Amino acid sequence: MALGVKAHHRSATSPNLMERRITDNIQELKRVLPDEINQALDTLGQTDNLLEIVLDVGRLPAARFIDREVTLTEREVTHQDLEEIVESIGQFDTDNRAGMERTLHRISAIRNRRGQVIGLTCRVGRAVFGTIDIIQDLIVSGQSVLMMGPPGVGKTTMLREAARVLADSKRVVIVDTSNEIGGDGDVPHPAVGRARRMQVSRPERQHEVMIEAVENHNPEVIVIDEIGRELEAIAARTIAERGVQLIATAHGNALENLMLNPTLSDLVGGIGSVTLSDDEARRRGTQKTVLERRAPPTFDILVEIQTRDRLIVIPDVAAAVDGMLRGRPLPVELRFRDAEGDTHIEMVQPEVKVNSSNDQGFSRNAAGRMDRYEDQERPERPERRERRNHKGRNGNGTGGRGSDREIAPPMPSLPSIPLISVSALALPAPTTGKGQRPDATERQPLKVHAYGVARNRLIQAAKRLHVPLDVVEDAGHADAVMTLKNLYRRRPKLIVDAERRGMPIYVLRANTVSQMEDFLIDLFHLEVTASDPFGEALQEVEEAIVKVRAGTPFVDLLPQSATLRRRQHQVARQSEIASRSYGEEPARFVRLSRE
Repeated sequence: MALGVKAHHRSATSPNLMERRITDNIQELKRVLPDEINQALDTLGQTDNLLEIVLDVGRLPAARFIDREVTLTEREVTHQDLEEIVESIGQFDTDNRAGMERTLHRISAIRNRRGQVIGLTCRVGRAVFGTIDIIQDLIVSGQSVLMMGPPGVGKTTMLREAARVLADSKRVVIVDTSNEIGGDGDVPHPAVGRARRMQVSRPERQHEVMIEAVENHNPEVIVIDEIGRELEAIAARTIAERGVQLIATAHGNALENLMLNPTLSDLVGGIGSVTLSDDEARRRGTQKTVLERRAPPTFDILVEIQTRDRLIVIPDVAAAVDGMLRGRPLPVELRFRDAEGDTHIEMVQPEVKVNSSNDQGFSRNAAGRMDRYEDQERPERPERRERRNHKGRNGNGTGGRGSDREIAPPMPSLPSIPLISVSALALPAPTTGKGQRPDATERQPLKVHAYGVARNRLIQAAKRLHVPLDVVEDAGHADAVMTLKNLYRRRPKLIVDAERRGMPIYVLRANTVSQMEDFLIDLFHLEVTASDPFGEALQEVEEAIVKVRAGTPFVDLLPQSATLRRRQHQVARQSEIASRSYGEEPARFVRLSRE
């Protein structure tokens, strides 16, 4: 991740930041452990950093801290030790987890084939008051927030604190599948404040309890820990569409994990394939099938928790997913606490990763599953390699490291902005008195009737572009009609009547948000510049192709990364223009020529 040019620092606004209180009830956990293990823990101290205690039959007991693992005793754990602990804590649930009354501790069992407990993981649960300050502005914004991160970084602790803070002003219901948020027993732990807690009898019923919470208890906020099944992702979307704020955690470390996870990708809008026409695929220089976001994401904001005091905030999940699918990731917020407890916020630009060249993309394999690929130079066909070698032997090839040709593979489409067919002329470009185009506040509103077009996606696209588009129900009150290509070809009565009245009809190729945004950009004559390196590099190679076709012997492009050079080679090859790479990194560049 490379630091951006814009960065600002913000001091913590809450005095509790430096006075974070930790409540872990560690003595309750020690009460069920053997005496010699308790004595070893007392000798070690530093229980504030203790994560869990691991007890496996035939092995030495160990205590895991944030930064290390320590052996507690030199005596191996026996079956009798585990049986005594199990008798002290009571019965395990179907997910092999047990809790302790009015504490946040969790004890998980490992069983053999006969169902006998042969290992225990005693996870220390603690309520840390004041941890939510680093993202409190996001939590209280009313937007749905999804938190991700590796185990042990404090996702559940932060989730519990978010429930307590929101419960002071809103109706909050916690769906507590494993009793990690509110603790074991019928009375929830005081750390959740005034929030109400619904327990889940079996993990597979979590989605049913989520829907039950909305239908029966009228919440304004629902807090969920560990969304990990497809039914739970569907239930989360249903809740979000009812206007309820969601605060949840999910399996995975980063946004890419969700996009690659077919079970949970719906949380960020889902990824679907779109088939392009031959002309459009040729114009883009991609395959005919590209990947685009299917629907609005369930969560507006995503937080990637890297450590307890460092995290990444993606403030617009929809835009981030679109940018990642197009190979142009958007800047994100890096938030961290320094040694003095002050919170800092910096804008950072994620780098697209491809092997050592930094690029990432998404494709579908032969089975139709979306995979992450490492975009390397792929093996050439034997006849192509033989033809190139023959040219080198005849002296026509340059050879050597400084002039080897980078063969651009047929990439599995990092989608660019899609083309939109419009069957009527767009609105004339408005201008101000000084000959400049007006801003969003000066544009005239346009009433559109969406016929077969997803209204919610169209409204979302208009909001993101800040254009005055009003989607109306009655076509008679509309200034124009928007429909899809396959519907327009059927010539329905509404389309025929609109044409007879002389009403403009706009035809989209597909029912996707990105195509609607591109249409609105053309319709309202928005200024769109190639402000990213990807767009500038492709624009440069297209201009160079025109020059070479006009008679220029060769044109040298600006130095680019290996990823962008491959795309430049691909565009040149499709235009039947020769291209070669010259120079050494980082000044390596592409030269276009007729030969």
